Parts: sequence; structure tokens; C-alpha cells
Amino acid sequence: MTGQFDDLVVTDFGARFQGRHIACAVGRGGIGAKGGEGDGVTPVGSFRLMQVLVRPDRITFDHGDYPVGDVGLFDVWSDDPADLSYNSLQTSQSYPFSHERLRRGDGMYDVIGVLDFNLPAVTPGKGSAIFLHIWRKPRHPTAGCVAFDQGDLIHILSRWTDRSRVVIRN
Repeated sequence: MTGQFDDLVVTDFGARFQGRHIACAVGRGGIGAKGGEGDGVTPVGSFRLMQVLVRPDRITFDHGDYPVGDVGLFDVWSDDPADLSYNSLQTSQSYPFSHERLRRGDGMYDVIGVLDFNLPAVTPGKGSAIFLHIWRKPRHPTAGCVAFDQGDLIHILSRWTDRSRVVIRN
């Protein structure tokens, strides 16, 4: 799994996209086989970008031909295997199941690329919310996502093509 020119190839040592090497952060459990919800592992595999979500009050960019949705005030991502809506975007001011709030003060989710890991067919407990997002600080581990400097993430998403995939390998 080496990836093509238009693929975002992610390893423990960084990422490559369209000939450019880019620093990134991966899960605190490293890159490997995903064991389940909350394991901190960034899953090995080849993934499609399902959708991009943006906080339009903070970020705008030319996103090409793929659809971009807005991160709403009460948007959450369900990460509770007991929830029938597990591993999906929900909108609720008081969501009754465990979830991640997508509208954050720290800017980490100002731009989110949702990968098709455990989607569209969802297996409860397999793992949820594998995103491309803005890092907390350089190379600081994530909960399993792939994180970048804001400028680098916008660079990647601005040049994304229909042929592009996210290829994660160790």
C-alpha cells in the first residue's frame, strides 16, 4: 500500500501528499490494527474522504468539487456503541449518549475530514470518528485521528481530487 500521487499517505514519520512532505500527528496508540472504541490507534488501511465539515465563522477555503457542510452549534459525533446512531453526526443540545462535541473553543475541529473507517456500514464498538483535523500542537498524539497544522490541512483539502484516498500504513 504505497499510494498514488493524489493520495495522502500517512505513516508514523509524517505524511506525503502530491509530492509534499507534511508533519502530522497520529493516535497515542500509534498506527495499527484498530482494536475498538477508545484504543487510541490510528487504523491501517486505505480510506475515502466521506465529507468535510467546516466552521464557516472561522475558516473559508476553496474546496474544489466535493461538498462541504457547516459545523453547527449543537453538532456532535456519537461514539457510544450502545447508541443506534453510533459513529454518525447528530445535532442535539443535550445528546443522551457519549459523544464528541464538534464545535470547540480550541479550533481543533474548525476543519474536519470524515474518513470512511467503519462507514457507511457501522459495527458498534469497532471505532468511530476517524477524522483529519487540526492538531492541538505539533505532533501531539490524537485519540486515533490524523491531525495537521491548520495551513497544511487546508492545503491538502484544497487540492483533494476524486482519485485521492487516505492511505495509512506503518
